[in-house]
Amino acid sequence: MAMVTSSRGMEETEQAGRPDTADTARDKSETQAISLPVTGMSCVACARTIQRTLEAVPGVSAAGVNFATNRATVRFDPSLVTVDSLAEAVRSVGYDVLTPGAGDVRDERSIEDVEQRAREAEYGRLCRRLVVAAVFSVPIFVLSMAEVVFRGLHWVELALAAPVIFYSGAQFYRGAWASVRHRNADMNTLIAVGTGAAFTYSVVATAAPGLVAAAHGAAAVHHGAPVYYEVATAIITLVLVGRLLEARARGRTSEAIKRLITLRPRTARIVRDGIEIEVPAGQVVQDDEVIVRPGERIPVDGEVTDGGSAIDESMLTGESLPVDKAPGATVFGGTVNRTGTFRFRATRVGRDTTLQQIVRMVQEAQGSRAPIARLADVISGYFTPIVICLAVLTFVAWFDVLPPGARFATALVNFVAVLIIACPCAMGLATPTAILVATGKGAEKGILIRGGDILERAGHITTVVLDKTGTITRGQPEVTDLIAVGSHLETSLFARLAPGSQGGKGHGLGYDPPPDAESGGFRYDPLGEEEALLAVAASAERRSEHPLGQAIVRAATARQLPVAEPAAFEARPGFGVVATVDGTRVVIGNERLMRQEGASTAPVDDEARRLTAASRTVMYIAVERLPDSGHRTPDDRVLEVVGLIGLADTPREQSARAVRRMKDMGLEIVMITGDNAATAEAIARAVAPDGEISRVIAGVLPDAKAGHVKALQAQGKVVAMVGDGINDAPALAQADVGIAVGSGTDIAIEAADITLMRNDLGGVADAIALSRRTMGVIKQNLFWAFAYNVLGIPIAAGALYPFTGWMLSPMIAAGAMSFSSVSVLTNSLRLRRA
Repeated sequence: MAMVTSSRGMEETEQAGRPDTADTARDKSETQAISLPVTGMSCVACARTIQRTLEAVPGVSAAGVNFATNRATVRFDPSLVTVDSLAEAVRSVGYDVLTPGAGDVRDERSIEDVEQRAREAEYGRLCRRLVVAAVFSVPIFVLSMAEVVFRGLHWVELALAAPVIFYSGAQFYRGAWASVRHRNADMNTLIAVGTGAAFTYSVVATAAPGLVAAAHGAAAVHHGAPVYYEVATAIITLVLVGRLLEARARGRTSEAIKRLITLRPRTARIVRDGIEIEVPAGQVVQDDEVIVRPGERIPVDGEVTDGGSAIDESMLTGESLPVDKAPGATVFGGTVNRTGTFRFRATRVGRDTTLQQIVRMVQEAQGSRAPIARLADVISGYFTPIVICLAVLTFVAWFDVLPPGARFATALVNFVAVLIIACPCAMGLATPTAILVATGKGAEKGILIRGGDILERAGHITTVVLDKTGTITRGQPEVTDLIAVGSHLETSLFARLAPGSQGGKGHGLGYDPPPDAESGGFRYDPLGEEEALLAVAASAERRSEHPLGQAIVRAATARQLPVAEPAAFEARPGFGVVATVDGTRVVIGNERLMRQEGASTAPVDDEARRLTAASRTVMYIAVERLPDSGHRTPDDRVLEVVGLIGLADTPREQSARAVRRMKDMGLEIVMITGDNAATAEAIARAVAPDGEISRVIAGVLPDAKAGHVKALQAQGKVVAMVGDGINDAPALAQADVGIAVGSGTDIAIEAADITLMRNDLGGVADAIALSRRTMGVIKQNLFWAFAYNVLGIPIAAGALYPFTGWMLSPMIAAGAMSFSSVSVLTNSLRLRRA
């Protein structure tokens, strides 16, 4: 089935995550990206054939085929070409595209089921072909090695070899013929030519020995020409063994994505028309009421409406501790309900759920190529024709230099050995298998990497730029200091506040205390000065949407203080708020607002300086009051500062450890923030007491962050930008690698190359470490793949014979070729333990 995906992660995009020009954006809006599950590929040359075929289809703007994942990613114009025509194009070159059956739901899980069934069927076919090959080739090998001679021996060997060639090896010959028809050459070509030459010669020697006996001298005339049935059958058997091991190893490389896909439950329990019913998860629609019981997986994303529970979100974040959920909290499809029963309203369903977006992002990353793979791609493109030429030259050279009695047999054996040992499978698997395992491993740990090019660039990072707010810190200010000016409290609004009883509110703020039985009046039990200050500030800020105002309201609520609804409210952006609480005008904001309103800050200047030095954000609270003496009228009211509230965005618990780890990895760390220098330096000292942060850039406007990143790049540094806000998006896009933390906005995550699903700065170090290790594995794979061919081809051609008298048997060449591919896969699988 063709799986429509987002445009990110396409192989043709060299600068993934970078802003597009207007023309590019317009072009992309008119195209779609799909992922086609392809079967029948046997090597990287097959992938190139399919890619060239798809690129030649009118309406296709880009195509990429990944041999490791067996997927073709295509960007096309739906007005010019259909998915069915793309599938037909793939089938026209001898391969197939998987599609769900008529009863399958068309979603990612059904596609994975179809692919899984296809893999199992292919594995079963390989097993059957291998069994037949082994059963019939072993007797041939025994007869050949034992040098048994009897009349009709060659006819017996032919009878045993025929099932191996025409059944077990049929796939190689069909693949080679398809390649020839499309003027290509691949691994099938090498195997088919090598085994076909040995088998054809042997058949001729068996059926018409007189035709070839002369080429082998007088001995052959009397005893018959030698045959090479054991060579042809053993090569096919050993190649099938390698294919079987390779299929098993490749299946293990994609286990992470399989686990992600299978996390979503198949059914969901919903309420429709007041009736509780169970439906397939794919049939849940937005705004459905969903019921989840303990131990069940949540089917789709939504918002809790009733009940609560502890949810295991480790599949998204890698964090093992359950997260408490109450009404209003967001839950994600695929996560596990650990304790209570609750209901939620479905907000994201089908392909829009967080889990499905992660699956698509990981699939796109696994389908992409790292720039380091281009060398292998270029060499592989020319490799097979060159090898065939080398094999022919090897045959000619040995046929020319050896005496008549031995030259043909020796030339043929070396010709076959060169063809077989040079199959370029290991080169084709070196890079994509490592990327496949690494991106899957990253997803398991809550690190989403958009593509192989990103993975490669991350390994070269030298400088990490950390946004302060929401990245190093929690991104949520908290009240840390309350300072009241006591001499003004008796005549201020605070003197009228009474403590709230359970569910109650203070007098003058909507709550009337019970009458005093003795006096007939009211009992007054005033709040403490700091509590009263916080209660009035929270009442004034109750309608505010500013993070600082909301922090004040949260602090008052946490202390169970009375919070009233202001009679009037006015937000002053960049300054503060002005509100009327219980008939009294209250002004809360920065020092500029106090000056603007004519309130003197002199009584609290010393405390304000102390809080600022401690990296606190200072909020001044002023109320209107009558003068203390003289003739007083309402017009005489003055605005007087009565206290300060200090707020701070505190560092995350993991930030200091993460910063220290990055420094130990040899990275330069820069902190950038829009806050003032004093606050920035205080946070830097808190998370980097030993100077791990080498530079602090404070007072940076949102649109200037990208400029600072660009300046670092101009110094020759490879820069990673880590942020979470909308104002970080330009800098994330400008950086060589943009990293968005999980608490970030959708815009920041869309602009980023790597997304951390958990709010832990340690994920940055994890991502860079994973990249470095992956690049190390890729380089090892490429080295051994190239070294294997550089050393193997001359040995197969007989380069050692003049010195040692040793020739490489084609059977050993076949085993070595299979081993090289399996060794590359095994090396890549080590990343699963990263």
